[in-house]
Amino acid sequence: MQRTKTNTTDTLSPYLLWDVDKDGFDVDKYPVWTIQRVLEYGDMADWNFIQSHFGIERISEACKTMRTLDPKALSFICLLSNTRKEDYRCYHIRQSNPTLWNS
Repeated sequence: MQRTKTNTTDTLSPYLLWDVDKDGFDVDKYPVWTIQRVLEYGDMADWNFIQSHFGIERISEACKTMRTLDPKALSFICLLSNTRKEDYRCYHIRQSNPTLWNS
């Protein structure tokens, strides 16, 4: 799927922004929200967009502040940014709140 529109919200998959007003949404105003949506639900074109728009270092820094992040997304960003899972807030929150069926 080729995306050629210049508006940044039009470059993202429509299902990522189903609950927000696309006309009033600014990815630079809400980078953490945008990055988390793309990492957890986006496709490769969405990933390529945020990678070129924000850069790996900024994506990694945003992920470090997130309270929740899918474990696969966390492993993916750790691999690309050459960081440890222990550097991320979501890792510590998950460790301190184990689910009952895994204990």
